[in-house]
Amino acid sequence: MRPLQPSAPPGAGPGTAEGCTGGAPLRAARARTVGGVDNSQEVREFLTSRRAKITPDLVGLPAGPRRRVPGLRRSEVAALADLSVEYYARLERGHLAGASPAVLEAVARALRLDDAERSHLLHLARAADGSDALTRPRRRADRTPAPHRSLQWTLDAITGGPAFVRNGRTDLVAANPLARAFYADVYAGAGPHPPNFARFQFLDPAARRFHPGWDGHADITVALLRTEAGRNPHDRRLHDLVGELSTRSDEFRTRWGAHDVRHHGTGTKHFHHPAVGDLTLAYEGMRLTADPDLVLTVYTAEPGSPSEERLRLLASWGATRETARA
Repeated sequence: MRPLQPSAPPGAGPGTAEGCTGGAPLRAARARTVGGVDNSQEVREFLTSRRAKITPDLVGLPAGPRRRVPGLRRSEVAALADLSVEYYARLERGHLAGASPAVLEAVARALRLDDAERSHLLHLARAADGSDALTRPRRRADRTPAPHRSLQWTLDAITGGPAFVRNGRTDLVAANPLARAFYADVYAGAGPHPPNFARFQFLDPAARRFHPGWDGHADITVALLRTEAGRNPHDRRLHDLVGELSTRSDEFRTRWGAHDVRHHGTGTKHFHHPAVGDLTLAYEGMRLTADPDLVLTVYTAEPGSPSEERLRLLASWGATRETARA
């Protein structure tokens, strides 16, 4: 991931406003502001990777005998989006600054982007021309801030399952006692860094034992970081984390290059805790209104299930450890 620098205004755009061939609302491309960032490589790789995933038969086009590219050709995407080939090629080269919402929606529709991918494309466009300035996450101090006391009280009031708060970099910011017991290996392996799910996932051998479906968990972790990189391209600590993991983990580097993004709100996961064994837990994730950079996640077990009983055992195990440390 390249360091982000303010960039100079781009050169003149295509002759037709927005390069459209149809009657969608248009507006002339505006110059990138000083608040914009040069994310052209990110844009180029994201759009190219999405295009490669769409086969001609998915959109009702003949494959043809001489197709040399995975997925659709640029000209086919341009036709589906009702854009000129030249203008779509310019977008795919990374020049999103000035693209109107109508054009972005047309591209998203042509590439069959899901909700997370549409949001990511919009974030990339806003970052490119600086229009994200008012919604950009506030810059933090170099350290991860301590949670408000009331947030910790809220977490501690949740006793039936692990409850914790993470930020966009997957730092574990705050947790209730059951989550501290649940993620004991994450805390133990943190070293000089804040406890961090991505570092644990890719750099700590204990993660493969804790996550029986390691590959799926790894995919989710990288997709969350990639989503955050689009939402907050100015986060230097996120850049540093991605650089560290790319250098130290081939598994991470391969997944990062896939440019997959996702929203992570609800579902079921399987774990193997060294103290209590296998757990199947449902989760709900909620972004905090008071600080949208933070996400609260709560795990629960099905009532009457073996996992519910094992959570009770885990709470007892964790309380014993906390007492021994006091």
